[in-house]
Amino acid sequence: MKILVLGGNGFIGKNMVTALRRSYNTVISISLRTGIDLRDYLLTRKIFSEITPDYVINCAAHVGSVHYISTYAADVLHDNMQMILNIYKAIKEVSPKSKVINPLSNCSYPGESEIQYESDWWKGEVHSSVYSFGNAKRFIYVVAFCYLGQYGTKTLNFLVPNTFGPGDHTDPNKTHALNGMIIRMIKAQDEGEKEFEIWGTGNPIREWAYIDDVIEILKRALLIQEEITYPINIAQKKGYSIKESAEIIANLIGFKGNLTFNTKYQDGAPCKVLDNGRFQQLFPEYRFVDHEAAIKKTIEYYKYLLKGDLK
Repeated sequence: MKILVLGGNGFIGKNMVTALRRSYNTVISISLRTGIDLRDYLLTRKIFSEITPDYVINCAAHVGSVHYISTYAADVLHDNMQMILNIYKAIKEVSPKSKVINPLSNCSYPGESEIQYESDWWKGEVHSSVYSFGNAKRFIYVVAFCYLGQYGTKTLNFLVPNTFGPGDHTDPNKTHALNGMIIRMIKAQDEGEKEFEIWGTGNPIREWAYIDDVIEILKRALLIQEEITYPINIAQKKGYSIKESAEIIANLIGFKGNLTFNTKYQDGAPCKVLDNGRFQQLFPEYRFVDHEAAIKKTIEYYKYLLKGDLK
């Protein structure tokens, strides 16, 4: 089995490649860092022609913080749409047996939804703070649906909650939200700060996905025979407010300062908790890593990684 991981140097992609190489002999990783720009159709076509993968795990994305996505909305939308059009066109032309697995961000749900049911995915606008990125993820489904209908291209689409864990950026402005808060609080603790600033009100409720869970579920998806073009949630149906998560991090780090709130930062959608009904049908025996234990492992990773920077 040949598996091609697109965006193999990103957070999910890098962890995906590491996990897959423990089980499969032929795992190929490409990304912008390796000189492969998926916005270039001829280059994309050449790569697919040379590799002809059995599976494509598409972790490639132009993404950043909420502030970045809203500031560069047109560029983010254009690049993500261009990449997905090039990927499916290349598969159709030179690698028609390839099956695609797309992890899609749950920010593509309507901005005001609380419990995110897959049946409600199209029922409302994406939140304005992530409008470009969220709609680009919806567009992936549209492309997959159309290519299945006309060319028989097979796809599995999964909606992934806010992901955290080892292997992400160390820059809080580039990393995923929970990782960013962990990194900043480690630094605040080391520097003896008396206050820790939470970006926003702390009120939004988020379901978090530990990276090891996301990777394991996507690995198991390789064994699924049918197409799941309409997305399915990777979900526990359990959320925590930003404030609650900050308190868990502070307790595990031993940070004794005050938690303050900078309301100049956007909150984003008020609640993002995913329904897990369809997920449990597909993976009835799966057990997620305990949330507090996952945060503890992430803290240990970043403490070790940042040790040299914090001296």
